[in-house]
Amino acid sequence: MKSFNYLHLGATLFIPASHLNLQSIVSGEKYPALKSLVIDFEDGLEEEDFDISMQSMDKILQKIQLDTPLVFIRAKNVQHLSQLLKLRNITKITGFVLAKFSLVNARSYLDLLKETKYLLMPSVEGEELFNHAKLHELKELISACRDKVLLVRFGLEDMLKHLSMRRRCDESIFDFSATSSVLGNFIATFKSAGFSVSGGVYPCFKDTKGFIKDVKRDIKEGLFSKTIIHPNQIQVINELYKVSKEEYEEALDIVSSDKKVFNQNEKMAETLTMYSYSKELIQRVKIYGIKVQ
Repeated sequence: MKSFNYLHLGATLFIPASHLNLQSIVSGEKYPALKSLVIDFEDGLEEEDFDISMQSMDKILQKIQLDTPLVFIRAKNVQHLSQLLKLRNITKITGFVLAKFSLVNARSYLDLLKETKYLLMPSVEGEELFNHAKLHELKELISACRDKVLLVRFGLEDMLKHLSMRRRCDESIFDFSATSSVLGNFIATFKSAGFSVSGGVYPCFKDTKGFIKDVKRDIKEGLFSKTIIHPNQIQVINELYKVSKEEYEEALDIVSSDKKVFNQNEKMAETLTMYSYSKELIQRVKIYGIKVQ
């Protein structure tokens, strides 16, 4: 398996398991700039397509090579995950998205995977999103298998469904008091415990301007890796994840400084508090490069 962390995920394309071009996407032939993908057996798959999609999975998994995108599978539920783990070539994938991850199924999911080497992306989509105590309990559960958890995802559209809301293309999820409050608590809960959090889906896949605005807001809020639903969003993400020359140089100064506090471009730089963020910026440059001015 490749050596990587969540920064390598980039744009994560969710693809229904029944997609006609799934094999060429998984092999890296169709979208060579794609860094990661999720084969979706849950919300993105019609019920009548489930059986035939399962039948074709082993053939598709054979196409995974070291230089192909990182491949995850979003299982329908715990029982389906158990089925997937028995497939002949399943060990070739990177890991699993744990759909509808909740206090009802979390222990079953984690017990099923505890003796494996798969990386996990729990996706919180239910009532736990709105309950601080339950969210904290989920955080404690995944803390026990921290080395397996690549990042934590949230169901953005599920959140809107629970609140009987729908946003327009020109609106950020952070524009609304309810969703901003829920997301702020979610981000603070998991990031303060050392977990990374993915950005939510942007549904208006033909609105490039709106998508760029949405990704920039994600980055501002500390969210990295973006759920995408259309290939035209791949290159946009790869470009937006580049780091400015000024940010890169400041990051280098911080990680190499022998001073605890110093003047950096007319603002305070505190080495101890800014070190980890600066290290991540430097790693982003290695993966995505520096922005062209």
